[in-house]
Amino acid sequence: MQIKILGTGCPNCQRLEANTKKVLEELKLEGKIEKVTEIADIMSYGVMSMPALVVDGAVKISGRVADVKEIKELLSK
Repeated sequence: MQIKILGTGCPNCQRLEANTKKVLEELKLEGKIEKVTEIADIMSYGVMSMPALVVDGAVKISGRVADVKEIKELLSK
């Protein structure tokens, strides 16, 4: 599972990353989290508002910080 956090490194981006890491630990999932901070790279996903969560190349959440429960539901599927 490849996970990307799209954002410039703002506090919201950091919270989304922390929530995602927590879910990976709780569900005992193996996944690599990559931070994408370059605007051109972020735009290539069609994301206009940040932060965004990308799982295996698909944008799952954009423009807000998902809580642990929501991320768990996404990654459990």
